[in-house]
Amino acid sequence: MNSADRAARLIRTIVGELQPGFAVRLWNGERIDPSNGSTSGLTLLINDSGIVGRVLRHPNVDTLVELWVSKAVDIEGGTLFDLIEQRQMNSLKGKLRALSKGKLLRDAPFLFFARGRESQGIHDLAGRVASGSDKEAITHHYDISNAFYQLFLDKRMLYSCGYFTDFSNDIDQAQLDKLDHICRKLRLQPGETMLDIGSGWGALLIHAAKNYGVIGRGVSLSEAQTEIARARIRAEGLEDRITIEIKSYTELTGTFDKISSIGMFEHVGFAHHDEYFNAVGRLLKPGGIYLHHAITRRMKRDMRTFHRKGPGYRAILKYIFPGAELDAIGLTANNLESHGFEVHDIENLREHYAQTCRLWAERLQARFDEAIAEVGEPKARLWLLYLVGCSLGFDGGSIMIYQTVATRRSKGRSGLPPTRADLYR
Repeated sequence: MNSADRAARLIRTIVGELQPGFAVRLWNGERIDPSNGSTSGLTLLINDSGIVGRVLRHPNVDTLVELWVSKAVDIEGGTLFDLIEQRQMNSLKGKLRALSKGKLLRDAPFLFFARGRESQGIHDLAGRVASGSDKEAITHHYDISNAFYQLFLDKRMLYSCGYFTDFSNDIDQAQLDKLDHICRKLRLQPGETMLDIGSGWGALLIHAAKNYGVIGRGVSLSEAQTEIARARIRAEGLEDRITIEIKSYTELTGTFDKISSIGMFEHVGFAHHDEYFNAVGRLLKPGGIYLHHAITRRMKRDMRTFHRKGPGYRAILKYIFPGAELDAIGLTANNLESHGFEVHDIENLREHYAQTCRLWAERLQARFDEAIAEVGEPKARLWLLYLVGCSLGFDGGSIMIYQTVATRRSKGRSGLPPTRADLYR
């Protein structure tokens, strides 16, 4: 019996014992249905007999990413979300532990060294490990293609957590509500100066200038994003009210009434936290408000354990966000207080980001042929996997996101209203 036949027999055994709720189709066209007939119409495609050996040799997240990106495994009749939901409904994790070891050992040792086709394009997708705020690291993520981001983002091109006043809202409404939620938290007033650190495609500054009358300034290290942001500012006739520069926040001078940082802090890195908060403190006027919107991880029992990176986190750093580091909300509050700020409000938006990422993934899936034409199939498949994984991560609580409102510490009243009733009108 050759290795391909053994691989097929092993997969038949696994499907027969797991009864996963979806069918499997092999590289040779053979279809394996669960014997109980409980399929959802979803089919897992295994396009290479060598993947069994690859999984046996390297049973880790990197291998699964490579198999997906290279299309050694694929899905028909559904989505990655459907596959995960079937796995959860059928309790596959528990069933895996109960698999007959004798039947597995009949074929597994012979497949350990079996080779399949080489993964195409995956190694070129890995980013150079650098500081997350390093220009090359920012370019790796944000300068892929503006047209690619337009396929799945909202019409304003906001690449950060939406705010759902109702979880049935679409992505355009959620992002518009997010912009207004931020502006209300900043208590923006006509004529005030506002700095947006990591200004992206300019949506927040445009919204704040048009609807709240501020004079806005943005900084970004992404040339592709800034090009569109400036074009949009011109189209809105706001060139006299908004400027965006390609530079680091560390190079800025002057002071601002209000400062926002929306989905940028993840790129700063622990080694630069002091530098970052010192800069914000220097740039914020007395009585000003700072809004800090950032993804975090759950705190662990000690810092050594916290800094260990799990396999999913390492994969995201390798392929999507080279050099990025996620804070914990307690560390954020500690940093703000130790750098001269007073923390007023902390709002958890975890469920909002789970829904945002799900909508992004569904929109990318719906226009997948266009995504492939724009960035190539390996990168398009990688990003679809990334967005689905992020949605599941937020849904499961392994990653979090918070909006934190702070002011420069001072005696007496801070200037904020006595309640937050106006924020949730």
